[in-house]
Amino acid sequence: MTSTTARSSKVNDRNYAGLCPKPSEVSQLMKHIILFLAFAGLFAAAGASAAALQTTGAHMPAEGSAERRAILDALRAGDSGMPIYQVHFIRVHNGWAWVDTTPLDPKTKRATAEGGPNLLHLVSGKWQVMDLSQVPEDPNDPLGPEDASPTFVRNLRKTFKGCPADIFPKPSH
Repeated sequence: MTSTTARSSKVNDRNYAGLCPKPSEVSQLMKHIILFLAFAGLFAAAGASAAALQTTGAHMPAEGSAERRAILDALRAGDSGMPIYQVHFIRVHNGWAWVDTTPLDPKTKRATAEGGPNLLHLVSGKWQVMDLSQVPEDPNDPLGPEDASPTFVRNLRKTFKGCPADIFPKPSH
């Protein structure tokens, strides 16, 4: 190399030193950018999912849906006749369900019993029927769960902590 070329090379090295990263630094920088974007995307998706869950509220599971079948199967547990149900009301929120049904004979489609409302809770992935006799009775509210009055719902929610108020029907009186 001539002295002019060597001097020119040193000048270029000095002028660009630190401005252009080495290929290994570019690779490392790209990995960091990709990781950052991936985590940002995950946090954004998690935030959107949490917001959606909080704003969704109570819902009515569609006929034939897995959720609705699981709830009705929990009502059938222990019933050897395996009734089908006429569903008068069903609403679910945060692992709690309020359902009002009439059991029907699978062949004749006629009522086999009076039926009525039930509270179910999703525990470890399985719906369980809650014992409504644990809810304190109010002498001024003789219908109790049959009409789900504000007093009954208040007593029920004290008995079954975490049960949301928006799963109950509006009382008829």
